[in-house]
Amino acid sequence: MRALVIGEALIDIVERDGQVKGEHVGGSPLNVAVGLARLGRGVDFLTHIGDDPRGRRIIDYLKSSGVQLVSGSTDAERTPTALATLDANGSAQYVFDIDWQLAGTPEVTPPLVAHTGSIATVLEPGCRATAALLDAYHPSATVTFDPNVRPALIEDADAARGRIDRLIERCDVVKASDEDMRWIDPSRSPEQIATNWLGLGPSIVAVTTGERGAFALCAAGAVSVPAYEVKVVDTVGAGDAFMTGLIDALWSLNLLGAERRRDLAAISTAALTGVVQTAALSSALTVCRAGADLPNRATRDAAAAGSGPLLPQPG
Repeated sequence: MRALVIGEALIDIVERDGQVKGEHVGGSPLNVAVGLARLGRGVDFLTHIGDDPRGRRIIDYLKSSGVQLVSGSTDAERTPTALATLDANGSAQYVFDIDWQLAGTPEVTPPLVAHTGSIATVLEPGCRATAALLDAYHPSATVTFDPNVRPALIEDADAARGRIDRLIERCDVVKASDEDMRWIDPSRSPEQIATNWLGLGPSIVAVTTGERGAFALCAAGAVSVPAYEVKVVDTVGAGDAFMTGLIDALWSLNLLGAERRRDLAAISTAALTGVVQTAALSSALTVCRAGADLPNRATRDAAAAGSGPLLPQPG
């Protein structure tokens, strides 16, 4: 009953108004791993970082969050970084220094859910190994994917779009932002792209649309959820928090694992609405704090119940 998350871990160097405001542990897959662990889920994390001060900071952060780092994850020459420049609205633009490689099969128990996304799925040479691992775990696990596109790292856009399409065909749950979708296919609307993706094989396709909220599709139909009205500090980790909430809510409904694949495909629109609401709440709680500081279960449950120090309300 564990999750396996595969993907990059790095240090986000946050800059605003030309000044470095701090360094934070980050990386989209790492944020999902930490977010699930903070919600009490068992998580193994496979990545590629260095045995250097920044790498050791990542290791300490994972350990303190309850994430188990998979053996072989610390053999990079240096730990990756991302310079995140924030605009007046707290939105981030990134410049990366990363080498992404994987080798061999992780020494982990076959997972209940296998998640990947972002840089790990498009950057050579590790993207090929990432795709192969998803194929290997498909017989036992629900496979989830967040493209979380980073155009600054993509040299061949058509090749990257092809890899994304092939991953979607392998996946059970796909989450993307409307911004991702505009990059992937600027000729169609997010709703049209989501409908096409659902036809490729996933049971659920969820799309975040910023302050407009989120929508999701399944075989039973489409649902939409408004955004929570909160004071945004920055949007770093917002999509990762949404992905975390999505996985956790499906886990709570006992819809994860290959043996539950048919039940996941038959999810009702009522159940899917609740899942997306949980994901939206996780995201709202994250944007209220600096950096990708995803909520633990007590914080999220208190917010959902209308108690506690942070009380975001749906828009």
